Amino acid sequence: MSDTVQDSFVTIKSGKLAGQTADGVTAFLGIPYAAPPFGKNRMRPPRPVEPWHGTRDATQYGPTVPKDEYPPVYQPLFPEVVFDGEHCLNLNVWTPDPNATGLPVFVWIHGGSFMNGSGSIGEYDGSAFARDRIVCVTINYRLSADGFLYLGDGLSNLGLLDQIAALQWVRDNIVAFGGDPAQVTVGGESAGAMSVTTLMSMPLADGLFQRAILQSGAGAYSLTPDQGRLVAGHLAEALGVPATREAIADVPIGQLAKTAADLVTKVQTNPDPGKWGSLALTMLPFAPAIDGDVLPAAPLETFAKGHNRDIPVLVGSTRDEARLFLIAAGTIDLVDEATLTAGAGAYGLSPEAVAQYRKNRPVASPGDILAAVATDWHFRIPALRVAEARGDGAPTWVYRFDYPEPADNYGLGACHGAEIPYVFDTTGLPEIRPRIGESPSAAVVGATHGAWVAFISGGDPGWSRYDLTRRVTGLITDEVTEAADPDGDERVLWDGIR
Repeated sequence: MSDTVQDSFVTIKSGKLAGQTADGVTAFLGIPYAAPPFGKNRMRPPRPVEPWHGTRDATQYGPTVPKDEYPPVYQPLFPEVVFDGEHCLNLNVWTPDPNATGLPVFVWIHGGSFMNGSGSIGEYDGSAFARDRIVCVTINYRLSADGFLYLGDGLSNLGLLDQIAALQWVRDNIVAFGGDPAQVTVGGESAGAMSVTTLMSMPLADGLFQRAILQSGAGAYSLTPDQGRLVAGHLAEALGVPATREAIADVPIGQLAKTAADLVTKVQTNPDPGKWGSLALTMLPFAPAIDGDVLPAAPLETFAKGHNRDIPVLVGSTRDEARLFLIAAGTIDLVDEATLTAGAGAYGLSPEAVAQYRKNRPVASPGDILAAVATDWHFRIPALRVAEARGDGAPTWVYRFDYPEPADNYGLGACHGAEIPYVFDTTGLPEIRPRIGESPSAAVVGATHGAWVAFISGGDPGWSRYDLTRRVTGLITDEVTEAADPDGDERVLWDGIR
């Protein structure tokens, strides 16, 4: 039986907040960390939030940033929420005790291809972390063109600047919730993990966090200035306006979000290299751009120079990442040998390399093999490149999430996003069953959530560090098993490719 819900109050730099306590967890929701990004603030760096008088209600999630819907095939798998309002640059805090001191902090940056998502989605509820004596924070940040349009005009990566503003808010205010600003772990999945990787390489973010978790996303998808301008040109053409910040900002925000989403759909459904170049493979036309200022260089280049080498990092992927995309689209059984060869060739793999994948999966269909190849190109190898760039001796741990089997969740298996509810211990939510299946494992929750808690609290998830000799990886199912260089014969096939 739930405890009686009680009002709780804290005072932060911008004013007093009223939250609620239930079941030993106190939640403060919808707290603005920056001014509304509209009007004179539209497509500009985040501005400080204005202090308020009196007590601000923080018992409900705040507005979400403007965005369009996921493509229809993904909507049942990734439920979205939309809350209207201008104060969309907000965050949520769950704490075991606002009167505590020195608690570790976990700041979560959501994924969604830099186009979708929010910090208010049910599976990101931070209550389980709070019950384990961790202050959990989830954030919103600007998406799509509002957050990641690159025009070469000296203003770029606004979504990343939002994330920095949120981390600065945590530094300045988290003590009021019992948290320690010197024990902050920043983590994320997919575009959220790409964001974290990028933040690790940015001087502007130095000192704002002490540990990092990268789930199914690394630093391989930063846009070059030329790619950014290419995307901006196609977007302006679709809008029928000049490719300038002023002209694009004058477009009604709903129309801009819809047009940008349509552009992404075109990249993903008709990935023409003649039109999109290498974006035809990454399929992420809106992403952090290497602008020489906010993001001075590609993250891997920065890591190779030793930047933030001493920060403990937990990085990894799921075993069957790309099955999500092939199963959701209903195309996995349409892949024949010719399609497999052509698809792998686009990623740079030779027929001999494809034969190695086939040898390791003697009963797999061509679609299954293509899913394994795409999983490695998009997710596993980029994660390993982060570990490699940090070098031997750096506090880096690599994991692979290996649950469930495809037969247990409609063919998806340990697909992209399968691990998130196990990390947050929110597998009981009915809306995520289409992704994780009808019988989620409590033991897998214990192993996964427990490893994250251990890392956030003490900087070590519980298995051996990664080095370039043994390449130890923690394989996560109902327990964590150490494996030396799992699927190493396939890993080496990507040397010199990515």
